[in-house]
Amino acid sequence: MPKMLINGILRDKPAQSDGRFHRLPSSFRGWISSDAEADFPTASGRYHLYLSKACPWCHGVDLVLALKGLREVISITWMDSVMSEDSWVINQSDFDESAGVPRDHYLYQVYQRAVPSYTGAISVPVLLDKQSGQIISAESADIMRMIDTAFVDADIPDLYPTEFAAEIDRLAEMIQAPIRNGVYRVGFATTQEAYNEAIHQLYAGLDTVEAVLMTRRYLAGAVPTEVDLKLFPTLLRFDPVYVTHFKIDWKRISDYPALSRYLTDVSSISGVAETIDLQHIRAHYFLSHRHINPSGIIPIGPESMNFIADLTKGAA
Repeated sequence: MPKMLINGILRDKPAQSDGRFHRLPSSFRGWISSDAEADFPTASGRYHLYLSKACPWCHGVDLVLALKGLREVISITWMDSVMSEDSWVINQSDFDESAGVPRDHYLYQVYQRAVPSYTGAISVPVLLDKQSGQIISAESADIMRMIDTAFVDADIPDLYPTEFAAEIDRLAEMIQAPIRNGVYRVGFATTQEAYNEAIHQLYAGLDTVEAVLMTRRYLAGAVPTEVDLKLFPTLLRFDPVYVTHFKIDWKRISDYPALSRYLTDVSSISGVAETIDLQHIRAHYFLSHRHINPSGIIPIGPESMNFIADLTKGAA
């Protein structure tokens, strides 16, 4: 049974009576700013991220760090691949003692320490201010944007350029509900009606994106932007995980010519391959969601995912 915190106490998350998957909104919406007078001003070494290599929302954040060269500016604590009954487990073997954060065993302890009476989801990513102990944000889109805009380097392209901002926002809204959240709405549906509704919206969304990419190399044009780093993690996991695990088996990404080409192009951007751990990703989904996969069997996976394994071997 999925867990959440209710008044600071770990509890089972109430089941949804309509059979649909509902993502709980984030309660933390602070912002890092280049303004020196801001509550959270830009500062190297002050901020810390709790991330999972399996989570697509975290993957988007990690992609921004990688492409902007900020892995040494913001410290990271990583989650184990497999969740426990008490939600996200912190990876002890890779824990960085020099990061300046307590060695917790579970992510919910981070929430309890920051807000002892917290009620809400125990989710990653989490952006923490080490100076005050406050959670700044647990909303991946906000974290991606603030990292990009607060830590500016003239030699590294802006991922949210002003001239493409309106188109990036339009595309982000287009992929958010039917595709990025849609795979979970399909996979966690507990009624046929909820599944049918979500699966048709998902494939309609993929068809729309396929049409866009027939005329563009990247979503907003000729260069990668923030919205590509949002879509890519979902596409990466689609054939190796979602097709089997979430019963999304009408068409694979490999059946879409433009999406397949796009997946290869984004994977080939410098720094992207280093963010991919396909073994970790597959272990997380197939071993953590025992209500979907009770036997904990990890399937062999489609042949179409071999190019991802080849890319990551090269990165290693």
